[in-house]
Amino acid sequence: MEAKLAEFVKRLKDGGRGNLKAVVLYGSAVTGEFREGASDLNILCLVGRAATEDLENLHPAAEWWTKHGNHPPLIFTHGELLRSADVFAIELLDMKQSHRILFGDDFFTNLDVPLRQHRLQVERELRTNWLRLRQTVLTAPLSHKAHLAIMSQSVSAFCALFRHALFALDQPLPATKREAVRAIAAFTGADPSGFNSILDLREGTKTTGQIDVEGSLNAYIEFVEVVTGEVDRRLEAM
Repeated sequence: MEAKLAEFVKRLKDGGRGNLKAVVLYGSAVTGEFREGASDLNILCLVGRAATEDLENLHPAAEWWTKHGNHPPLIFTHGELLRSADVFAIELLDMKQSHRILFGDDFFTNLDVPLRQHRLQVERELRTNWLRLRQTVLTAPLSHKAHLAIMSQSVSAFCALFRHALFALDQPLPATKREAVRAIAAFTGADPSGFNSILDLREGTKTTGQIDVEGSLNAYIEFVEVVTGEVDRRLEAM
């Protein structure tokens, strides 16, 4: 991982030249939850300008990065980041809490993330991801492989939303996916067994053959439904 990150930063600096201001690693790679083959390396680049020419200068580095199985980096100017902080409160609070500067100054130190739309974002994204989960199950092949993929590919997004649902409800912000599932289960009374099975699989403590996929999927969907409904009810009462 370290060699890959160092090479990517070098390529970004070569392409961006003086326009590249900072490169930040965030997500599971800095929370201690990174699992090779299951986790992403998430990068944000801060630039002075983001016109077409500036993006094209970074294209060779981004192409190299994506060919190694990674998502393209997020690109922001500092002004854009400041103006976006209210609508991307979930994402930027997470980055501010856990990040690693690979190049440049740590601009997150002084970044103020307004919370005026945080609760609305949590509620909207919980509902959106819940409905998307239903659509995905509805159209997926009726196979253990497909159902396992549905859970594996959505677990990170749901755990992030569980973390922020707790925060919106004036509870401590959990640091990890496992802590988020445990805390939101205790808070709402939902059964976490489906999520725990997928986290066990990601962490390598269980194999696919040790998981009851259909039972886990049923529990997984029910957990999302219970949490979404309970969070909605409690936020409305605040």
